[in-house]
Amino acid sequence: MNKYPLWKYLLIAIVLLTGVLYAMPNLYGDDPAVQVLATRAGKVDNATLGRLEQALQAQGIALKRAELVGDTLLLRFTGTESQLKAYEVVRETLGNNYAVALNLAPATPGWLGAVNALPMYLGLDLRGGVHFLMQVDMDAAAAQALERYVSDWRTLLRENKLRYLTIATNTGRVEARFRSIEERDRAQELIRKEYRDLQLDVSEREGAFFVQGTLSEQELRDIRKFALQQNITTLRNRVNELGVAEPVIQQQGDERIVVQLPGVQDTARAKDILGATATLEYHLVDEERSVEEALAGRVPAMSRIYYDRQGQPLLLQRQVIITGDQIIDAASGIDSQSGGPMVSVTLDGQGARRMDDTTRDNVGKRMAVVFIETKTETRVVNGQSQRTTSRTEEVISVAVIRDRFSKRFQTTGLDSADEARNLALLLRAGALAAPMEIIEERTIGPSLGQDNIDQGVASVLIGFALVVVFMVFWYRSFGLIANLALMLNLVLIVAVLSMLQATLTLPGIAGVVLTLGMAVDANVLIFERIREELNNGNSPQSSINAGYERAFATIADANITTLIAAVVLFGFGTGPVKGFAVTLSIGILTSMFTAVMVSRAIVNLTYGRQRRLAKLPLA
Repeated sequence: MNKYPLWKYLLIAIVLLTGVLYAMPNLYGDDPAVQVLATRAGKVDNATLGRLEQALQAQGIALKRAELVGDTLLLRFTGTESQLKAYEVVRETLGNNYAVALNLAPATPGWLGAVNALPMYLGLDLRGGVHFLMQVDMDAAAAQALERYVSDWRTLLRENKLRYLTIATNTGRVEARFRSIEERDRAQELIRKEYRDLQLDVSEREGAFFVQGTLSEQELRDIRKFALQQNITTLRNRVNELGVAEPVIQQQGDERIVVQLPGVQDTARAKDILGATATLEYHLVDEERSVEEALAGRVPAMSRIYYDRQGQPLLLQRQVIITGDQIIDAASGIDSQSGGPMVSVTLDGQGARRMDDTTRDNVGKRMAVVFIETKTETRVVNGQSQRTTSRTEEVISVAVIRDRFSKRFQTTGLDSADEARNLALLLRAGALAAPMEIIEERTIGPSLGQDNIDQGVASVLIGFALVVVFMVFWYRSFGLIANLALMLNLVLIVAVLSMLQATLTLPGIAGVVLTLGMAVDANVLIFERIREELNNGNSPQSSINAGYERAFATIADANITTLIAAVVLFGFGTGPVKGFAVTLSIGILTSMFTAVMVSRAIVNLTYGRQRRLAKLPLA
């Protein structure tokens, strides 16, 4: 007799039930949704939801369901038409303090969500969306670094009371001009001592003496690497405004960034947000003059009026202490003295010197952080595309200078831990380290993505149907068992992809189709081995046992070699190749389980318990 011990049947039952449970979310599809996230002074709460429900009801837009999770509000609708109308209403109602994005939200029931059963992500080619290839302007990054040296040289020479004629950039280098050779040589020694990474040279022309500083190759590489990584980090933060479930933002080569946003329906808004430029500036508050006088028209020449996020005016000095590109790191935390929220900031060398000089002479005065962002927005008005550029300048933090500091300092006096986290985020990655240009753009509409899904599903079903027909024709009832194992294998593949929250693409579907063929191939080997044992005169029960036992080595060898190839593809491939390798690897492991363990369990339950089994419906 052929039978499994009880624990094996229980193990198979648990695995299959778990697979069915975690594959189920993929049957429910998506709801067109509008996602709302507070970005500035706004706050997402039940009051926000109430305002939006009233605005939508006034416009006759039916809301399917609303979900408030943390600081994110998700409004679900029954169709894309009501979704698009609601998008405009929500933007007009909430204003600029909120990020409003179109989204496709999974329609998974709550009881499945409670056990973290979520649908797998669909790639750009299946869900639709937009693909950008962005070129980072490395020359601009180097030029910005040189401009910082210009300011640093001026400060250094003034502190040492060394007179110069001009300091400026000239054809990829910093150049200081002096009247005498003595002043030049002294300046050269000072600069060499302070800035060891610069390659210095001297020259004479037109009756003047020059010191030239050139960036070393190592420093140029570091600047370019930092610019690329900083831009990638900044893009990730900006993509959060779009409500994209599984964005792909990765480096391509030394100067390019690939951005893929599956499910994005408003591609113009995606381009606007990704292409926005932003920076941070630290200014001293003008404590000597009143804001009221400035608002009345008597603005001091060295100061300027700014506004905070609540719309309150502040008079700040025009001189910039440091900018965001001189911030190495920023992290939120709790102040050990006051117990309130704080942000710890770390500066680079040049920024530390400037901050030290400023705070040394301004203890007890206030310092403000100004966030500056420029966006170009595209809108369609009366059938024509119009581009408008907007510039936002707002004070995001004001703190009193308690003591002299330089490289590391803390900003306190913040209202909440959320404000501290948001400020740290802006300080750490609020600005692009170098300008970028979109050099390639591909848009895949939702309808084309749905066509790809339909064709992919059709290919799986057709392949599955042909295999079913062949197996039933050739192996009769054993073929039905193989087909049942094959169907369970497909369920397990979907379940594992969902549990891993992997992204399914067209190449991934190709991997699934290939896996179906490989899975049934294992059963073919087993059944042919059983036929061979029967033809040799063995009893049906011993033939079943010998067929599974002796075919296992061959099945294992074939699957292990294919798995090795899949791992190599995943390790060295990119994008679609990796998607193919992932589904192929998962399919190999699940097919080994279903083709060997599950199919034998069914055979054992069907034929293995019959003591006087005279014949198998296989020969």
